[in-house]
Amino acid sequence: MTILLWVGGGLVLLLLLVGVVVTVSGERSLVEERIGKYLDESEQEFEFLDQEEDGEQSTPLTDWINARVEKSNFGDNIARELARADLKFKPGEYVSIMGISSFATAAFSYYFFNGSPVFALGGLIVGLFIPRLLVKRQQSARLNKFGILLPDMLNLMVNGLRAGFSNMQAMEAVSKELPTPISDEFRRVVQEMQLGVPMEKSLANLLRRIPSDDLDLVITAINVQREVGGNLSEILETIAHTIRQRIIMKGEIKTLTAQVVYSGRFISILPVILALILWVVNRNYMMQFFLEPKFCGIAMLTCAGFMIIIGYYAMMRIADIEI
Repeated sequence: MTILLWVGGGLVLLLLLVGVVVTVSGERSLVEERIGKYLDESEQEFEFLDQEEDGEQSTPLTDWINARVEKSNFGDNIARELARADLKFKPGEYVSIMGISSFATAAFSYYFFNGSPVFALGGLIVGLFIPRLLVKRQQSARLNKFGILLPDMLNLMVNGLRAGFSNMQAMEAVSKELPTPISDEFRRVVQEMQLGVPMEKSLANLLRRIPSDDLDLVITAINVQREVGGNLSEILETIAHTIRQRIIMKGEIKTLTAQVVYSGRFISILPVILALILWVVNRNYMMQFFLEPKFCGIAMLTCAGFMIIIGYYAMMRIADIEI
């Protein structure tokens, strides 16, 4: 087992080095890297380019993994999640990161808990979900930033439409004037339409990348106006006012529920921290959970972990007030 851990640790460091080199050496922007998928409307929306451009480096390992992953539905789902998080990774690279995280967590658990195979297996499983949690967190932060900038985007579009701009020209102004991520997303929309993709399809692709209810309302208003006509600037101005008021209300509710949120986090993590402190200070005391019969101690720890998760989820649901 010791030899296996040393070999695995070396493999983890090698794969980590390869991932860092590939990520740092990529000189293309995310928009340029993925714009090729819009040339063919029959392709999947988040399918990555198969051909490499000058300045991008790859390795046989990453090419082999990408070739296996991108052909599956699992690879399509990974590509969609990475696009929503605005992370410059290919599906194969993401799978490699999951493997590295899983093995590193298993090795750490095996060493920290005195060679316990049960904790090593638990670390192996937990490590698989760590990259996904980080991606979800990045998605949430990007979605929140997009939502905050959405009223400014609507005001800019309203001013452009009143000045005589077309819808495409107004979106192009948004892509040039506003900060990221809203400028990047609308730049992709404009590039799709310049390549011949219909506006409805381009806006639908935007909604898939940014799953926002407010954005869905805006896109629906634009599509309805294109079908039946009407004063789009007044509609967008009303929507912008509604969204701005909703953002203010969300901020007030977030302030009022902050105590519940942080209490839930602290109460949930307190037993884990206490268990780790006792493991370091008095390991013999904690080892009572693993005396014969081991099933009783492991069942108690599993039940405790399950109750902590349920309690945390319940408190977060209390603090999550929909508007």
